[in-house]
Amino acid sequence: MAGAFTDYPTSTSTFDEAVAADGRVRAAYDQVATQFEEFGLDDVRNRAEYVSKSYHDQGVTFDYEGEERPFPLDIVPRIIEASTWSHVEEGVGQRVRALEAFLADVYGAMQIVTDRVLPRHVVTTSKHYHRVAYGIQPVNGVRVHVSGIDLIRDAEGTFRVLEDNVRIPSGVSYVLTNRRAMTSTLPEVVGTHRIRPVAAYPDRLLRALRAAAPSGVQDPEVVVLTPGPYNSAYFEHSLLARLMGCRLVEGRDLVTQGGRVMMRTTHGLQPVHVIYRRVDDDFLDPVAFRNDSVLGCPGLLNAARAGNVTIANAVGNGVADDKLMYSYVPDLIRYYLGEEPLLPNVDTWRLEDPGHREEVLDRLDELVLKPVDGSGGKGIVIGPQADAAELDQLRTAVLRDPRGWIAQPVVQLSTIPTMVEEGMRPRHVDLRPFAINDGEKVWVLPGGLTRVALGEGDLIVNSSRGGGSKDTWVLSGDGRRSRFQRQSQRSLPLGTAPQVALTRSEAEPAEQEQQQQQTGGMPC
Repeated sequence: MAGAFTDYPTSTSTFDEAVAADGRVRAAYDQVATQFEEFGLDDVRNRAEYVSKSYHDQGVTFDYEGEERPFPLDIVPRIIEASTWSHVEEGVGQRVRALEAFLADVYGAMQIVTDRVLPRHVVTTSKHYHRVAYGIQPVNGVRVHVSGIDLIRDAEGTFRVLEDNVRIPSGVSYVLTNRRAMTSTLPEVVGTHRIRPVAAYPDRLLRALRAAAPSGVQDPEVVVLTPGPYNSAYFEHSLLARLMGCRLVEGRDLVTQGGRVMMRTTHGLQPVHVIYRRVDDDFLDPVAFRNDSVLGCPGLLNAARAGNVTIANAVGNGVADDKLMYSYVPDLIRYYLGEEPLLPNVDTWRLEDPGHREEVLDRLDELVLKPVDGSGGKGIVIGPQADAAELDQLRTAVLRDPRGWIAQPVVQLSTIPTMVEEGMRPRHVDLRPFAINDGEKVWVLPGGLTRVALGEGDLIVNSSRGGGSKDTWVLSGDGRRSRFQRQSQRSLPLGTAPQVALTRSEAEPAEQEQQQQQTGGMPC
């Protein structure tokens, strides 16, 4: 009987998180490898197919090139040891605190420019810097209520920040559903590991949103604002609203009166105090932004400025996750926090700099170029995989708008065993930890969303580019349960669909359709 990890290929140039270059299974994966060996490859393959079918039946989907598809979940979890996660957790928290300070500054005194730490034009030329948001003061000082900081592991296994997402990052719904699905599909494996739970996320988010309510409101009405069912992240919007016990609303459900936001209900208009918006800035308020938007609510920004409603995440946050700004974040950490960055960036060339631009144009076929305002992997050009015509187009685009591009070396993202047609094969992954700021503490969800590129050698992991996901396990202590606990585990029979409809405890028209397809939660 062939084992699940039999004939698994190894590499000396890429860090595999489960199997070292000499073929030795790393300690964190030892238990999983043993159990998968005991199952045999056929059993593991059957369970993987079962997960796929259950996601299809239960509508755990995403939009891929205009088509709604089940979101692929791989059967092999990603496992992170407690000590490693502790470092990641601190690093993510540090980065969020620095970005919060930066946003408060650039929508206020802009002291960082006065102190010549950051050129003014880097801020003012960002497409996501909105002067209409200047002077709006959040009740508890929080602008980044939810963030997703994308991380990779390089060839040495070092976690590095790839990009920041502080507008409306998406993907946390898959973290929650993946855990439930894996618990049902691999109960013997889950039960023998001490895994930090993820089910607290909705309560943590609701607590942070309520803490951001306007002054004097004791029992705030919190709503989730979605572009609508045609949006690629609609599954997530509806799931979060349900788990938080909040209303899921569209722009047509809201109206402003006397500087306050009201919600249409069967009992008449009712006040709204906090809006967890999943609508991009440009569509949020037709008075302040696009006047043809049917997704937002006219007057919303004025209501926020008057302090009568809180918009989470805040309008204008995008200036902090502009990819050019990314290259300055280590300086922001030193300036605002007086600390050294715990998580390093990936080396980055700023193409608005003539010296950097000249070097990059000479090496286009070696580097990765990214548009500074892109998301979901769109617009990225991987030089070694591009043909001459693509590189010529890229060169023209860079020369036309140098501010609009950055360049980075090709980083061989780490790999993890992944079930494909041929069996277990290494596939590249990244990690999006989610952090919530309630004004008192930045809380990082243990693990986050591991995205996996399903094609051999593919380096773009985004679901919007055909990627899948893995359940991410952050181990507690040594990661193993006691013998008594293992014996007490009861296997769940296959054939019973995983209950991805979560509870709060885990045992722990044509234009409108087009507009709904706006990001609405940055594609994961």
